[in-house]
This record gives sequence, C-alpha cells and structure tokens, in this order.
Amino acid sequence: MPRTAGFSAIVILGVLASLFSVGAAEPTKMLYVGIVWIDRGPGQNTLAFDQRLAELGYAEGKTLAIDRRWLERIEDFPEAMKDLVRQKVDVIVTTGNEAMLKAAKEATATIPIVMVAVDFDPVARGYVGSLARPAGNITGVFLNQIELTAKRLDLLKQTVPDMTRVIVFSDAISADQVNGAATAAQALKLLIKLVELRNPPYDYAAALDAVGPRAGDALQFLTSPFFYTDRNRLAELALGQRLPSMFANRQFADAGGLISYGPNYPAMNRLAAEYVDKILKGAAPVDLPVQQPTKFELVINLETAKALGRTIPQSILPLADEVIE
Repeated sequence: MPRTAGFSAIVILGVLASLFSVGAAEPTKMLYVGIVWIDRGPGQNTLAFDQRLAELGYAEGKTLAIDRRWLERIEDFPEAMKDLVRQKVDVIVTTGNEAMLKAAKEATATIPIVMVAVDFDPVARGYVGSLARPAGNITGVFLNQIELTAKRLDLLKQTVPDMTRVIVFSDAISADQVNGAATAAQALKLLIKLVELRNPPYDYAAALDAVGPRAGDALQFLTSPFFYTDRNRLAELALGQRLPSMFANRQFADAGGLISYGPNYPAMNRLAAEYVDKILKGAAPVDLPVQQPTKFELVINLETAKALGRTIPQSILPLADEVIE
C-alpha cells in the first residue's frame, strides 16, 4: 500500500510540473511589418507580396501582423513612416519612389527597411553604399528605369516605324528618366516633346491638347506610380487621340495601351517578401545584396493596333513575350 501511494504522488507531481511548464512557456512573438503603397487600394503587387509571405509560412493575424497603408499624396509619407516607427514594427517596406524611401530613412536608422526601388537609383542617391554591400539598414530590389527608358523608346520606334515625334509624359517622380528619353530620341533621330505634369490628380487630356498631337506622333509614359494608377485613363486617352503608346508595365497593355516593356512587377514584390522573411529570421540588411530583375516582358496589344489602323511589323512580333489579340 505505501508503495502504491508513493507512486501516485510521483505521478501527480509529474503532471503538475508538466502543467506549470506549459503555462510558463514563452508565447510565440507576433512579428510586425509596416508597408506603404502609393496607390488607391490592393492590386497585383500587394497580392503577390502577401501570397509569398503566406507561402513562406506566415499566418497573418497569428504569427504576423501587417500594417498596410495606401497613400495618394507624397506629402503624407513622412508622418506615415514616423507612425510605423512609433508602432515599433520589425521591418518597413517601401514601394516605388524615392520620396517614400527618403521618408523611411529619415524616420529610422535602426529598423530594417526593404525597398522596392523603381523610379530612382538608390546607389546614386546615397541610400545604399553599393548593390553588393548595401550598408546601413536598407536593402531590397532595384529596377534601373533610366537604362530601360532608352530601350522602351527603341522598341516603340520599331513598332511604329513612321513615328517622327515622341510625346513624353513625366512628373516629379519620373524626372530622372527624362534625360534618358531625350538622349534616346536624339539617337533615333526623333523630335521629342516633354510634358511635365504637376499637382496630382493630373489632367492628362489638357496636357496633351496643349501639345497639339499630329500625324507621326507617339506617346511614351515614363514610370510613375500615378501613371500606373491612371493606366486605364491613359490608355483611353491614347486610343481617343489615335496615338500609339508605350508604357513600362504590362497592365498598361492589358488596359489598351499599344505596347509595354518592363519587368514582372509582382515578381519584384515577391522578392521583397523573401527579404522580409530573411530579416524577420535574423538576417541584417547589410548582408543582403540589393537584387535587380533579370527578366523583362514585351507585350503588344494587337486589338489596340487594329483600333489604331496599324499593322505591327513582322520584325517586332517575334520579340514579344505576349501578344494580346
């Protein structure tokens, strides 16, 4: 009998110890990511970012909290970044333009920042020391739009051989790309008319009317998040004026633009999510080289070409990654 009582006491003590051990276990830490988009709401890039984090094992609301902010005004960036710092996020993600990254850098020198830089050169502007060794608290993905500007104009000229003048739309965000467009136009022996838009929302129709479109014109839209957001309006404007158009994003061709050439932007945002994952697992931004996209997509909209009364040269069609019919 004493042996039985002793055995029972040991079992009870063991169970109690196990319960206390479970109760004392550290809860799983909720990780916190702040991300700012210059847009009017979720789109393909947002979905790509979220999907990649889910694939990497993060369950939003359980292991990960994401503070998403959609802003339309550049002047709202500084306060948004300061607020994310006050919220003590683990990582800040900036998407697109320099003003956003500048606001994040001024808000914190310690919280890791993952950038998706598509409208400026972060090395030339001093945000990172080099692509291979970023230094500081910033790393991410960089698309060199300045180099692509000339390539896009060349592809537009091949698609529209009879063009004699290119009307280039730019704004403050895309200003770095203007010189690239001007140099490319000169090399291609094209006249160029620069249209600088200010104070969004932009009045594209009024700006184009002021130029006075004529036969032999084509439109090139430099890369700006405002142009991307307004891509349906821009495609309709180009079609309404019967002008061939080039844009930097395939969604523009989907919207009715004649031709687009650029990287897979959702893939760039998936890569940004992978960088967030590495940092949340302990990697330092300085040890994560800035990456650049290596695959670019040429998309031609044959339906738009038909509406414009144009035949796409056979020399350019085989180069297309996708043809919309």
